[in-house]
Amino acid sequence: MSTELSVVGDRARIVPASATASLDARLKDLTASGQDVINLTSGEVDFPTLPSACAAAVEAIASGLTRYTAVAGTAELRRAISEWLSARHGTSYPPGQIVVANGAKQALFNALMAMLNPGDEVLLPAPYWVSFPHMITLAGGTARVVTGSPGGGFKITPEAISAHATARTRALVLNNPVNPTGAVYSRAELEAIAETAERLDLTVVSDEIYAELVYPPATFTSFASLSDDAMRRTVTVNGVSKTFAMTGWRIGYAAAAAPVIKAMTAIQSHSASGPSSISQRAAFGALTSPDAVAELARRRADLDRRRRILIEALAGLPAVRVPFEPAGAFFVLADVSACLGRRHGGTVIGDAATFAQALLDSELVGVGPGDSFGAQGYVRVSYVVPEARLREGIDRLHRFTSALRDQGPGLR
Repeated sequence: MSTELSVVGDRARIVPASATASLDARLKDLTASGQDVINLTSGEVDFPTLPSACAAAVEAIASGLTRYTAVAGTAELRRAISEWLSARHGTSYPPGQIVVANGAKQALFNALMAMLNPGDEVLLPAPYWVSFPHMITLAGGTARVVTGSPGGGFKITPEAISAHATARTRALVLNNPVNPTGAVYSRAELEAIAETAERLDLTVVSDEIYAELVYPPATFTSFASLSDDAMRRTVTVNGVSKTFAMTGWRIGYAAAAAPVIKAMTAIQSHSASGPSSISQRAAFGALTSPDAVAELARRRADLDRRRRILIEALAGLPAVRVPFEPAGAFFVLADVSACLGRRHGGTVIGDAATFAQALLDSELVGVGPGDSFGAQGYVRVSYVVPEARLREGIDRLHRFTSALRDQGPGLR
């Protein structure tokens, strides 16, 4: 009989490690070992952090700003976030209704922890970011998955929300632009959802981390900017990671009604305290840089060019289909269901995970299996690599799909 003490609780037992983080770690290990890996799974842009952010961090270290800050973040950073959201997104959150966290991921987790009671239901549009269902579980809630139509970019509708809501439904998670699909909700679509949220009395957790990565003619609308009621019932989550290429600095934030922010701050005070003082100063430097908006426009144009290269190339691959053109973030969700049941060498492609594994083994190209995103039969392809590497990755993907064969009688 084992004498080991079991200390893992029930909720922790059923929550796996992040699939995207695990895959990214493996790809980086292969690269470090000298393999010529092309990583098309990445969730971070390949641009440098803004010089203004780096300079602010250096200045903070030199001047001794290396102590604890207020749990909710420094006053100057919360003021800068308030001004940025007002100028860029048309919302009017005062600094006291903002909490700074160790990345947008922690802000999302804290929001769900603050809102949910055991058994509360949360409507979760699919495909979804891999961590959402597990965050809901850890917070004691139950995810009710709502899947949209591929032809409509998988975007959910008011009808779908109403059909899935029950007496226990407390909230709706809305990621716009969407990871992993790249879909962007129009203002009219959001207004219709807002009317439904008001009728059903739902809190909306609006993950807007990709707000600055929307490609013309699409435009971004912040959910909280729609109306006074939308503002009242929304927890807006964003951060500097995707916007300013600052993933490693770990600064995200949430803006919401004062009682929600108070609860989130209390939770953070007992789990992580305030974020790094150096990182907060760097985020302040980015948000207040006079060159920030112009630089973001240049970077967005660069990503848009890569987006179009990838969409056009995927359309020409055997047995790969792109059901809609993404208008935001930096991912394309590709349908590889026509590849399933076929084989590559001695490997039968049984699902998207097998597809991704065989592609990595044979061509050293990494893509994200859609299973973890609630998108069976799809893979997420990121285009945040230099253009030459993106084209090389596409060539390898073409070689891989061209080599797929129907199963022979002995493999059936």
